[in-house]
Amino acid sequence: MENTYFTSEELELKNRAFLSGDAVKVSFFIRNLKLIMDEECYFFLMASMRKMRLNIPLTYTLEFFQNLFNAKVIEGNNIQNGIINFLVFRNSDGVTLSKSSVSYYFEVDEMDDVLSINQRPLELDLIKEINVNNNLLSNIRVHCPENIYGGIYAQENDLDDVILLNPNKRIARATIGNLLFLEGDVIKIPKQSEGAYISPLLENFVTYLHKNNLADVQEHEIIAFESQKAEEILLISDEKGIFSVKKIRNKTFGNSRFTELVESWKNSF
Repeated sequence: MENTYFTSEELELKNRAFLSGDAVKVSFFIRNLKLIMDEECYFFLMASMRKMRLNIPLTYTLEFFQNLFNAKVIEGNNIQNGIINFLVFRNSDGVTLSKSSVSYYFEVDEMDDVLSINQRPLELDLIKEINVNNNLLSNIRVHCPENIYGGIYAQENDLDDVILLNPNKRIARATIGNLLFLEGDVIKIPKQSEGAYISPLLENFVTYLHKNNLADVQEHEIIAFESQKAEEILLISDEKGIFSVKKIRNKTFGNSRFTELVESWKNSF
């Protein structure tokens, strides 16, 4: 469903999200007319707001968001499967910024199944002229000019996305999400301290693999060259969904093992 959006109040052009990027974004997931992972997504939203020193209203409980999305999205628009990209931003009505109230805006991206690998595999490349930080705010979804630059670079070079490095020239993430590298029986993922996003979707997948002994998932510091050593690469984006990576430069990758693991995870819900 395109351009389906909801706001807490009428949007004004003079707001801090538009003028300053003073906002955080977190995704919620709908599968078969139900919210899934809603508790994990809610706690990630609360943590993100605290990191940005946003004033959290007392009404922002888990039940508030469950009722909001059920009423507006699932029942109100009969969205059976999709991603809710929820943006909360600071207003300018307080004595200080930390005391200012907040407002929200959210869009709904309808899809067949948020837990299925997208039918279109991706072609990526590394970008070296910019890098992303690896500090406290690098792990949450806030305004990031590097994502904008990387997205335009990808479009201009007929790519689907780019791999962003941190200041130490190690892999952090893609512009839209996190990367998982399969080598033999080991799945390597960049550490959050390397600049990777905190991702409820990724964490749920990894927890499932651990609990069921399906793979050895390890957090690593991954140099750029290691992307060429992987047998398969998966991209998990809270904002867009799950994708297999088909090609980086001249190297092509399979997707059979990750497809099997994602199918097993999907069937556990």
